[in-house]
Amino acid sequence: MAARLRVLVVGASIAGPATAYWLARAGAEVTVIERFPGIRKGGQAVDIRGCGLTVMRRMPGMEDLVRAKPTGEEGLSFVRNDGRPYGIIRATGNPDQQALLSELEIFRGDLSTILHDLTNRHESIRYKFNEQVLSIKQHATAGLLEVAFASGRQNAPFDLVVAADGATSRTRAIGLECGVRDHIHSTDTWAAYFSTKKNYTNGDKVSLGYSAPGGRFMNAGYKPSGGSHAMMMGRGTASANAFRQAAEQGRTREFVAEQYSNAGWISNDLVEELKTADDFYASEIVQVKVPTLHKGRFVLVGDAGYAVGPTGFGTSIALAGAYVLAGEIKKHSGDVDAALEAYERQMRPLIKDMQKIPPFVGSIAAPQSAWAIWVRNQLFAFVAWSGVAEFLQRFLGGAFKNSKEFPLPEYEWDE
Repeated sequence: MAARLRVLVVGASIAGPATAYWLARAGAEVTVIERFPGIRKGGQAVDIRGCGLTVMRRMPGMEDLVRAKPTGEEGLSFVRNDGRPYGIIRATGNPDQQALLSELEIFRGDLSTILHDLTNRHESIRYKFNEQVLSIKQHATAGLLEVAFASGRQNAPFDLVVAADGATSRTRAIGLECGVRDHIHSTDTWAAYFSTKKNYTNGDKVSLGYSAPGGRFMNAGYKPSGGSHAMMMGRGTASANAFRQAAEQGRTREFVAEQYSNAGWISNDLVEELKTADDFYASEIVQVKVPTLHKGRFVLVGDAGYAVGPTGFGTSIALAGAYVLAGEIKKHSGDVDAALEAYERQMRPLIKDMQKIPPFVGSIAAPQSAWAIWVRNQLFAFVAWSGVAEFLQRFLGGAFKNSKEFPLPEYEWDE
């Protein structure tokens, strides 16, 4: 590489640090900015599957760090209103068997912290928090981008700007000159996550789930540090529209509490806990489908460019995108324009496949009617009791793909 590329990566949650890691291995100087004051903790449990496993195993030391911070959950049980279980489905016990219950699951905040810590001490990577992009001006002749920052610090030139700041990326709107919600496709689903002080599983590592009519599903799971990790989800067009309106008004916490008041099981206890939870986080579950992943020297990675929705692949495709982008830059010896074209070609088939939502996902987790919930619960009880759970996991898990089905290119990296 004739001259070291200067790259700005926007976003410090999974996709951003992963992109910084591989770009540094490609010989670039990387600045990562994040609009929050630090790495965001908490959030939902995320899976590392398929191509994500491949990338993780090419990052020395990462797999050991991830395995040292598991969610600790060993299975799933749907429960009745009084808390009695219908049955239990456990994970397969094989980290390479991609099934309904992932063998490699970690909380989003823990994974972001691991990736930040792996990259923070690298001599070619710098982090700046409490910062965001205000504008991007591309200079066609020089091939540079002049970036203005919201903090007011001096504008800086970069050879490449990478938006890795999530599905509602403000940087995407600037770089592609579009609205923030342009290219966002609703899946009519939202979810809220928070930690509780009380341990609702009584120390058991099996997560407990309960469905209420109206597409509502709540979950209380094992948390290694104590208490429980809770999730509340809503599914349906009207529910998603109402959630979006509440989010625009800055009252998502109040909205979730209203939705789950007197919903059954431990709903009222969880509502009281979410009111004071310091790690409460809620978002709409969406897909992002952009006409192009890059414009000039501006490019999208992870949810900012291809959020996959409720397919279970968001983390894995973000890791793959970071790897392929940097690999193509390395392969093309710093010819950024050619590298971005190659990145787009490599990622498009993967994005198309990973954005396919299996038809059973919504009906299993959040049926709309009491009758549908009853049918789901009876089927779950039969599967758990009959011993065919492992077969069904492997059969249905085919939707989640084995990493061998998505061979990623091999690149030559700087040490």
